[in-house]
Parts: sequence; structure tokens; C-alpha cells
Amino acid sequence: MHVETEKSWGDWIRELDDPAKNREKPEALDHITVLDVSYANMAGCFCTSTLAEFGANVIRFEPPGGDPARTYSPWGYLHKGTGLGYLNEGRNKFHVTLNLETEEGQEIFRKLAKRADVVVETFLPGTMDAWGIGYRQLKELNPGLIYCALYTYGQFGPKAACGKADVDVVNQAYSGVVSVSGEPPEDPQNPKPSEVPTKQGNWMGWYAGGAWAAVAILAALHWRVSSGKGQFIDVSSAEAYGRCINYGINYYYGFQDTIPRVGNYDVGVFPYTYFKCKDGFAFLSGFADPNWKALCTIINRPDLQQQFPTIFERLNVDNMKVMYKEIEKWTMAHTYDEIFDAVMDYNKNIGQGVVVPGRISSPMDTMKAENWWVRMALETIDDPHYGEVTIANHAHKMTETPPRVKWICRPVGGDNYYVYARMLGYGPKRIEELREKGVV
Repeated sequence: MHVETEKSWGDWIRELDDPAKNREKPEALDHITVLDVSYANMAGCFCTSTLAEFGANVIRFEPPGGDPARTYSPWGYLHKGTGLGYLNEGRNKFHVTLNLETEEGQEIFRKLAKRADVVVETFLPGTMDAWGIGYRQLKELNPGLIYCALYTYGQFGPKAACGKADVDVVNQAYSGVVSVSGEPPEDPQNPKPSEVPTKQGNWMGWYAGGAWAAVAILAALHWRVSSGKGQFIDVSSAEAYGRCINYGINYYYGFQDTIPRVGNYDVGVFPYTYFKCKDGFAFLSGFADPNWKALCTIINRPDLQQQFPTIFERLNVDNMKVMYKEIEKWTMAHTYDEIFDAVMDYNKNIGQGVVVPGRISSPMDTMKAENWWVRMALETIDDPHYGEVTIANHAHKMTETPPRVKWICRPVGGDNYYVYARMLGYGPKRIEELREKGVV
């Protein structure tokens, strides 16, 4: 059925989906309590940040000396005692301390877990179990508990008991993704310092692990509605990032070979890379045969289309180098805006194939981009403790139960301990006694 409307799709959906109205709408997980005991690990923090954005009541436990994750920051810079990395992942959580290595601390955690919905932890495999507060023990107290453990090598297998700490760079390296990232050496026997396997610039291993953990937890919560049962979730951040390796595994099994490092080329599609232009770099995509013909028409190089007419010829790395140099002759003669206008004019008015342009943005360019602010992908929040802070916001836009950031990050202690007291049935005096003993 066709519904007539005077509004464009963009105007209509923006009114329905307006992020500025998020706080007027219900939260999907406001009935869920999450205990976060991740330690020195941003995968756990990101997982619970996602759940907290959807309204879950997340209690974040740190040891009495504080979590080292709070100090992760460029050049050691701290804003009111907190690193910049943690300012992004402390959102919407109640931060308290708890010494899980003490019997009293373990007993407190058991009482809390008995009433909680989710536990997220990142200790070495078996650590919580040895303390008597792992899934094996807690599921007896709370059969509906969803318990998620994150560790580089998982909870079982030949490497699980190696004792190596979970760190992002190892997650990235072990995933297999790093082996295909970086510039290829011109002389493999004498590679230049820059011609090495290259990690992702951000904590991509940790973020992938946290994202997949959150997805699994949401699926487990959904299944619990019908079954009444909780479950154990075992997430390896390395495996989570490896899940993003696209066709690398399939290629190995098909050809008993690995895809080499090819820098900014892609052995599956070309052109699909960055080219230098007058004012920076421009991305151009035109890999399918009709799209390649379109790009050659735009840059007025029909000879290139004739020389490399099929995608199979264009996927030869040596041919890529030839095509790249010829395409870049054109891009270097134009600004990005000129490239964008030429490409979009062709797409709109001729449209025999589609070419996709893109600008390489610096963080400052991104901060200034109107689209990010209109969609509230970036948001400046006036936090009661940290003051005015601009954050990278949640990625989801939802019409009925949208996520939201209610505060940036709370310091340990203070009013957070009322959450303790409410769940445990303790009064303020008992909390103070535990604090004096170093338990909380």
C-alpha cells in the first residue's frame, strides 16, 4: 500500500528517530543489573558500556588500588585523575571498590551475584572459580545468571592456562588480521622499518571482543525469557577480531596459501583505496566492470579501461600498481571537492556504473563535520564531576528504546555505595566498616 506524505523520508525518520529525544523514551535494559569485574581490560569495559547505554544498571568493581584501565591515556595525561580512554568507557556505571581476594569480599560478591542478571569478568581463566565466585558456584545460587568471561585464548584449550595477560595488541596479533595489515616489503630480505605487520591504531581487538560479548549477552537475555535459564559465555577477543578477517581463512583452505600484505590495496577489489589529491587524500571505489568503466570515463582515461577490461586483470597486484599511478595523476591535479563533484555528477547524470568517493578525515575534520553532530554521533556532555567532555556516542539510533549516555564516568566511592547498600541490605555503618577493613 502506498502512503502519501508531504515529508521526505529523511525528515520523517529524523522526527521519529531524533536522538535529542532519547531521554524522553524508555530504556530497554533498565530492569537488568550487571556486575562488571573486568580488570585492566577495555573489552569488558566496552561490553558493559554498551549494556549501560541501553539502560542496564552496571556496577563496576575495581580493586582498592583502582583499575589500571583508568590510567590508559596518551602520554599519561589524566583529566581529574582519569585517563582519556576510560572517560569513554566509564559511562553510565556506578564505580565501587571490592577486594575479591578476601573472603569477605567474595561473600559480598556472592550476595550481589545472587540478585544480578549478568556478570562480566576478564581475569585469567579459572581465577574467579578458584575464589569460589566463578560460574560453577554462582549458577547454583542464581540459575538465571548470565556469566560472560573474556580472555585472549578463551577459557579452555592448549593456550588457556598459559598465564599471559590479556592485552589488545596480542588479541590483534593472534587474530590473524595483523598479518595482512601494513605495507608490503619491496625487498623481503631487507624490509624498511615501515614495512612490517601493522596493528590497528585503536584498541580494535578489545573493542571487537567487547562488542561480540555484548551481542551474546543480549541473545542470552532474550533466551532466558522463554527458558528461565542463564548460561556461561566464553569470548576470546582474538577470535572476535578474527571473525572480521573476511575471506582470509577461506582463501587458505581453498588454496593452501595466505594472502600477503598489500598495504592499501585489496586483493579482492580494485580500485578500492586512497589516492593523494591536492588537499589530502581521496578514497575511490570502482571495482566491478561497469564501475571501472565509469571511473575511467570520469578521469578521461578510456585507455585504462581497454588495457585492464576485466576484474581478474585488475586484481593482479602488479597491474594494481600501474593503475594506481595512472589514477593518481588525475587525483593529484584536483582537490577533494573537485573529485567529489566530478564523481557525483557522473553518477547522477550518466549513471552507467557507480563510483564511490570519500574523504580521509582527521579527528579534527570529524569533530567539525555537521553530520556527526546532527546525528549525535558526537556529543558534548556537562558531567557533574568531569565537567564538559565531548564523547564518541553510541552507534545505534532507535525509535522506541534508544541508548543514551547519562553521565561520563563516576569516580569510585561516594553515592555509588548506596547501590551496594540497597542490593546487600546493608546500612551506611556496615559499608563504612567494610571500607575501613579494605574490603570495599
